[in-house]
Amino acid sequence: MTQQEMKKLRVIDQIIAKNITVREAARLLNLSERQVLRLKKGVMEQGAAFIIHKNRGRKPSHAIPDMLSNRIVELKQSDKYKHSNFTHFRELLEEHEGISVSYPTVYRILSEAGIISPKKKRKSRTHHRRKRKAQEGLLVQIDASPHTWFGETITSLHGAIDDATGKVCALHLEENECLLGYFEIAEQMITREGIPVSIYSDRHTIFKSPKAKEVSIEQQLKGKQANLTQFGEAMEELGINVLFATSPQAKGRIERLWETLQSRLPIEFKIHKITTIEEANSFLVQYIDKFNQQFAIEPEIAETAFRTLDDSVNLNTILCIKEQRIVSDGGGFSYCGQYYQLMKDGKNASLPSRTKITILDSHKEALKVIHNGVVYKTALLAEKPRKKTVQAFKKPTHNKMTLRPSDDHPWRTQRQRIPKLIYEESDRELLEALFNSSRAWA
Repeated sequence: MTQQEMKKLRVIDQIIAKNITVREAARLLNLSERQVLRLKKGVMEQGAAFIIHKNRGRKPSHAIPDMLSNRIVELKQSDKYKHSNFTHFRELLEEHEGISVSYPTVYRILSEAGIISPKKKRKSRTHHRRKRKAQEGLLVQIDASPHTWFGETITSLHGAIDDATGKVCALHLEENECLLGYFEIAEQMITREGIPVSIYSDRHTIFKSPKAKEVSIEQQLKGKQANLTQFGEAMEELGINVLFATSPQAKGRIERLWETLQSRLPIEFKIHKITTIEEANSFLVQYIDKFNQQFAIEPEIAETAFRTLDDSVNLNTILCIKEQRIVSDGGGFSYCGQYYQLMKDGKNASLPSRTKITILDSHKEALKVIHNGVVYKTALLAEKPRKKTVQAFKKPTHNKMTLRPSDDHPWRTQRQRIPKLIYEESDRELLEALFNSSRAWA
């Protein structure tokens, strides 16, 4: 019998002994007078056992069966759901196992079994949250996260998240963090949501060139104040401002997204038996809608700031690698060790020699060229046409006779005619002449 029940029994005994009134007992027990009279009658008829609650020791009718509790513990300990946290595990039970239970029930069952959530007792860190943007599409944060998303190989997941709503705009997996991955998420974002006002990224060389301030004179004449990367040029053409974060905490929205996805996605990949990057990318397109439905919030202003892309614009000619080349004499150009011919309407297109052209190298389309706003197709030639070689003029060779002068030729006898001088005798004669002249003057 509990202490509360012992107190009730003592008060009821005093009522029966007429030591206190029913009103005083009701005040002591914090019960109504009618309830006190019911307890008095029950104790007088059935004794002290009437005070004990009748459901004590009985299992509630709505309690989880032991078989179901054991099943939940067994599934959590399996390799399939072993690394999931309690909240994600409850969602997976309902989605894949048909077991619908509340989070407190899952927490109680697993805690009683000695299972601890991977996110239990994390140290709380004090930090100041930056206020979300008021409108969807004003700011989109992009980044990549290297992780063992499936198997044991580390791959990089590229992603974009809206700052105002926390909505994932794009996800794409590549072997490494690369320009191709960011072009893919840019295309996904524009196709799904639209063109944002600005993009927030780190200072990776994909976004910010190490030689950003080294602007050539030709670029300055065109009005450029900074040397942009391939990604920066594509964003400038789309009218998107690129902002750079100075620390990971500055773009905390997408950093928290990686923490959530690193906890959930590997388990989702394992459940759906995904083992390749191609399968993962196909799954991520569908997973974005599921994730946004669960985690996205409503913005402060309902009107979106995303701009719709014009139907006449081909994204593949914008989200691509662009390089400058010069047209050769044959009307073609060299690129990556191969020679291409310009094509227009199925025919060879001829541009003046030494014309500067821009190559559009997209991984989704064949190589193209743009010049003065006109886009040309290209045709790969088997080999580069060779220039006609003009043979240099060579003087005719004749058999010339070699003439050798005779021994008595002046060239040979000239040296013999020059008298040989002995310096000692010459000096002696010179000294005697000087001496004689000096005496004559004296």
